[in-house]
Amino acid sequence: MKIQTLAIAFMSAVTLGGLAWVFLYPLLSGERQAEKRRASFSRTEAATRRTDRNQRSRREQVEDTLKDVEDRAKQAKKIPLNTRLAQAGVSWSRQQFIIGSAALGLLVFFICLVTGANLIATAALALSAGLGLPRWVLGYLKRRREKQFLEALPDAVDVIVRGVKAGLPLFDSLKVVVTDSPEPLRSEFRAIIETQSIGMPLGEACMRLYERMPLPEANFFGIVIGIQTKSGGNLSEALGNLSKVLRERKKMKAKIQAMSMEAKASAAIIGALPPFVMTAVYIMSPDYISLLWTHPTGRFMLACCAVWMTAGILVMKKMINFDF
Repeated sequence: MKIQTLAIAFMSAVTLGGLAWVFLYPLLSGERQAEKRRASFSRTEAATRRTDRNQRSRREQVEDTLKDVEDRAKQAKKIPLNTRLAQAGVSWSRQQFIIGSAALGLLVFFICLVTGANLIATAALALSAGLGLPRWVLGYLKRRREKQFLEALPDAVDVIVRGVKAGLPLFDSLKVVVTDSPEPLRSEFRAIIETQSIGMPLGEACMRLYERMPLPEANFFGIVIGIQTKSGGNLSEALGNLSKVLRERKKMKAKIQAMSMEAKASAAIIGALPPFVMTAVYIMSPDYISLLWTHPTGRFMLACCAVWMTAGILVMKKMINFDF
């Protein structure tokens, strides 16, 4: 009887010990907490690795986009004539522009011959009129078109931001800009929509805006849209920041123009003073100053003065123009 009781007691003790080992020992020794901590660290490490991979992928996409932009900027230094005509917003073809330049040069050449001017001076004036004047007009039209584009771009970006925040797709927001914006911004954004409609990705179509409108602001817009379409993110926030940057650049440009007006006025006065003095002297004493264009030495001196005055005006213009 005693042996039987001892056996039952021993088996009960072993059972209770086993149960305590299984259920109570991990709690008392901290082994379960250690397992939980190891599991949490492993999950955190896996999430960190996934986050690092996502960040690395996004960074690589941004780097690729910026490299493409740099390559296009290097290619933009050699602009063909067709692209320059498109940037100026004229409907002339390359052949029409060349024919018009040649006709202008020939017209100036025949006018100078009829008036009895020197042959060398006639050839120089004809070359200047045929090669320089049309390109100067083209550059003037391009700068005027770029100025009009910059005036309307911040408002267009704000329209896109409001459309995206309201739930419209980016493509529909661009259509709203095309409907309500003035020229030349309307035609440029219409070109983006037409390019995207034929199968080109929207980001690449926006980045091609810089080829038609070579401005830093247009480049900023293309980079923002290109990066957002490739790597994702909050598009409305990115475009809102871009709108602030565009308006701050506009304010900075106006401030620079106001600060440089004194230098521009000085340059205008200095440049206009010699012709004004020559005109006044010619009115008072024509025979005294007529030697400048009747005598060979006078004509040479007049040509040298014109060259030096032009160089001085160009240097002063370079000094008061700031890139920012």
